[in-house]
Amino acid sequence: MSGRTILVDNTCQMKGKNTDKVNKCAKPEPGGALGGCAFDGAQITLIQISDALHIAHSPSTCIGCSYNNRGTRSTVGALYRYGITTDLNEMDIIMGSEEKLIRTIKECTDIFKPKAVFVYSTCIADMTGFDLMDVVKKAQDIVKIPVIPVDSPGFIGNKNYGNKKAGEALFRYVIGTMEPEYTTDTDICIIADYNIAGELWRILPYFEELGIRVLSKITGDATYEEVAYAHRSRCNMVVCSRALVTLAKSLKLKYGTEYFEGSFYGVKETSNALRKIGEILNIDHLKEKIECFVQKKEKEVEQALKFFKRFFKNKRVFIYSGGVKSWSMVMQLEELGFEVIGSGIRKSSTEDIEKLKRHFEGKQKILMEKGDGQLLLDILEKNKADLFIAGSRNLYVAMKGQIPYLDVNQERIKAYAGYEGMITLAGDIYHTMNSKVFKTVKNNPSFLRLI
Repeated sequence: MSGRTILVDNTCQMKGKNTDKVNKCAKPEPGGALGGCAFDGAQITLIQISDALHIAHSPSTCIGCSYNNRGTRSTVGALYRYGITTDLNEMDIIMGSEEKLIRTIKECTDIFKPKAVFVYSTCIADMTGFDLMDVVKKAQDIVKIPVIPVDSPGFIGNKNYGNKKAGEALFRYVIGTMEPEYTTDTDICIIADYNIAGELWRILPYFEELGIRVLSKITGDATYEEVAYAHRSRCNMVVCSRALVTLAKSLKLKYGTEYFEGSFYGVKETSNALRKIGEILNIDHLKEKIECFVQKKEKEVEQALKFFKRFFKNKRVFIYSGGVKSWSMVMQLEELGFEVIGSGIRKSSTEDIEKLKRHFEGKQKILMEKGDGQLLLDILEKNKADLFIAGSRNLYVAMKGQIPYLDVNQERIKAYAGYEGMITLAGDIYHTMNSKVFKTVKNNPSFLRLI
């Protein structure tokens, strides 16, 4: 199991560009785990592999805090809907928990009949000197299906680091262990899309119409088997660079698979992603087909957005998200006619931030790394924002500021990716900004005393 190696990534965003300075890693901060620990990050990355079982070797609180906090969808099965834990207690810590984990794996495989089992280590288990690799080998001999160790105790880092550990587990123990029935010249793999609110289902028909085969998805709406033969892809598209770009780099190093970082948020970004796939696959008739498809879709969307663009013209918006959305949603909203005041970059990679800086070059824009509620309110008020786009934890900031708000983070229930997603987003923003609630509250301040 341990015969493979993960790429030693010298392009880590924490690696300093100034060679005169000592390179340092990010320091842990008090309360940082509340934003999601490494276990949480690893689990939400892998749990979309829906014909596999996911077991946390942890107290029940670990699985309770992270269960079902991402709005993923699947056509493969319902195993991703189960939160399974060994429920470690004081006696397990004192006497050892290895046998308990093996019993749990055996019992759950008998009940659910999964294709594989992912076992996640957590803080409590690791602090007792628990040997995950040894237990996994024993369990695999018993259940006769792959049992994959995921080294993800929460104390080793934040959620983003957990994403990286999940990618490492896939590269070491899953990818390359199976072969597809056949391969084609148009096989691609989509990495770090988790089918939130069914967004992937809006994208897949594009590839089907273009004659491009999505060989593997890591990990939205994925099967264990398709992840296992992902190494046969001819082009890898990384949707969320912060999470799994190291996996894409590892696949390029070992298998020579070209990759690029792209986005399906916004008309231009979706078109650019499709064109880039055609460029990497380097098939002339496919490039022509993609160009015709892109032009057709762009005309359809332009027609559908005419009304919304007139309404959004010169409206001001602040985006407080992170990762790929820190720049992709900026472009998406600018396409709709908004003036973007600035964007949050707290969970964005160096590449994400550089894209934003290039896009905003020569303009006075706000790039907010960290911000509490009061700071956000000050920015929204000072810049006369008409709309606030953020995650669910900032809902109350918008309520306090009496500003129209839209949740675009992983808890959302609507898909905003692709050409059709652009129309959905425009409609949701329009209805939010036209809500009578905001007019009522602003015109009748005495109403606030009732809250």
